[in-house]
Amino acid sequence: MAEALLAIAGLSKRYGALTVTHALDLEVVAGTIHAIIGPNGAGKSSLIHQICGTVRPDEGRIRFAGVDITRMAPHRRARLGLARSFQITSVLPEFSVLENVATAVQAQGGSAFRFCRAAAGDGVANEAAAHQLDRVGLLPRAGVVAGRLSHGEKRQLELAMALAARPRLLLLDEPLAGAGPEETARLVGLLREIRRDCAMLLVEHDMQAVFALADTITVLAQGRAIASGPPDAIRADPAVRAAYLGEAH
Repeated sequence: MAEALLAIAGLSKRYGALTVTHALDLEVVAGTIHAIIGPNGAGKSSLIHQICGTVRPDEGRIRFAGVDITRMAPHRRARLGLARSFQITSVLPEFSVLENVATAVQAQGGSAFRFCRAAAGDGVANEAAAHQLDRVGLLPRAGVVAGRLSHGEKRQLELAMALAARPRLLLLDEPLAGAGPEETARLVGLLREIRRDCAMLLVEHDMQAVFALADTITVLAQGRAIASGPPDAIRADPAVRAAYLGEAH
């Protein structure tokens, strides 16, 4: 069996009497898409926050690429190859599509906060940014102000910005949220392409997309993993259907 790129063991997080992550074990293998599903309040986004380092767990360990990152600062995790996208798009709306990605390229090189306008004169960053925009299908929109993009295009841009960090693992928190059918189809195709270069941990409510994309699915309910396995096994699991899939269908 392939060695896990991300290995979580006994992870727990509490806010007073509320436990949002309960003794969770989870592994993500390089080159795979691992989806996290569950009803609202199951602890999915809280898990992403703990993995990327914006929230510190109370118990347990997180290892990434063989390194214990449990107490590591977010920027150091990013340098190891962790990148993320958000439930709400986080592009810079007043700057061009190319400038958004060029700034992300500069950040990866340790020169962030020359900042966006200075990125316009950085030929190396612009070339790298154009490459990522081409990958996600946005190169023809490079000169457009990001605030004018459609919702789906902003999601594509955010993926280009995340890919500029050359991640080994991409954490995706509801990347299809708010997307229409055509945008969803385009984004699903894009995620299939991206998996050639990096693993993904995907939090998503669109079950059709999840079952189309994921190699492994973990189901959370009240902070606990109630099932984990390949899509066919998850779809057929009675406990999963009772806790989540049944309510979605």
